[in-house]
Amino acid sequence: MLATSLLILAMTGCRTATPLSPVDLSEPGWKSFHGEAIWRAKLNAPEIAGELLLATNASGRTFVQFTKTPFPFVIAQSTTNGWQIESPVENRRYAGRGTPPARVIWFQLPRAHAGLPLPERWAWKQSESDWRLENPASGERLAGYFNEEQ
Repeated sequence: MLATSLLILAMTGCRTATPLSPVDLSEPGWKSFHGEAIWRAKLNAPEIAGELLLATNASGRTFVQFTKTPFPFVIAQSTTNGWQIESPVENRRYAGRGTPPARVIWFQLPRAHAGLPLPERWAWKQSESDWRLENPASGERLAGYFNEEQ
């Protein structure tokens, strides 16, 4: 399921770029949000529950990690001029220059959480206790909650 999503990403013309430098969340300027989420890759796909880390930096850098204990399942990060997504359990990494692909939910979460406009087909709903990011056309969904900012 994740392999299919990453394969589609690779086949649709992403340009390979130099890997982004590792993120150090202890550096100044980072805001981190920890919580739990349930991800569904497409309609009728099984749901996967895991821990979620979202971090944003004043420089415009973002970092999202979805972990199915004990393994990081997905790691997505972006800068003002590039992006990268990894699946460590499958030993896969894709990267590109410019704006991250609009179809990848992991790149839309930081935008949605910050209250920024989302690309077409993405819907964001947030209550006091939880949130949901969804692409109704594909059925992909990420729903969860964050503990207080750290």
